[in-house]
Amino acid sequence: MLLLELFTTFLMIGFVSFGGGYAMIPVIESEVTVHGWMTTQQFTDVIAIAGMSPGPIATNCAIFVGFHTAGLPGAIISTVGMVLPSILIILIIAKFFFQFHENKYVKFAFYGLRPIITGLIAYSAIEFAISNDVIGELSWYTFSLVAIFGLSLFAVTKTKMHPILIILLSGVCGTILYS
Repeated sequence: MLLLELFTTFLMIGFVSFGGGYAMIPVIESEVTVHGWMTTQQFTDVIAIAGMSPGPIATNCAIFVGFHTAGLPGAIISTVGMVLPSILIILIIAKFFFQFHENKYVKFAFYGLRPIITGLIAYSAIEFAISNDVIGELSWYTFSLVAIFGLSLFAVTKTKMHPILIILLSGVCGTILYS
């Protein structure tokens, strides 16, 4: 029963979530906490691990949630549920895309999806920051986290520094500041 519940939950998430993995995180978090499979803090840890793991973050989240909930069978079932809608949709779109990609209504629909996808990604970032005490009461700790974020953002946008180098330098800063 649990495996079926995992499959149908992640299948539904895969069918209704647009905008990539980061836009799917709020939906996954909502389902995971509603079902009682994880707490918000546990899911926040999953996001951190999934973000550092190779592959799509939403699929990685499904793997970790499934494994936490029902072991290896849960990880497999959750992953299949998560990726099956994408595979089906890609096959259907590939069949008809070139017939419709220049249609003005298709273009308008994609323009309409952009703001909500941006909003979902922003919500994920804010929720992640709040649950990890990045946003909270003013303290040296909060200030230092915001400073690392600001410097990282500056480095990636203005200096075009490679993201892997920024991640490594942020880890070094964290080790120095918080150990």
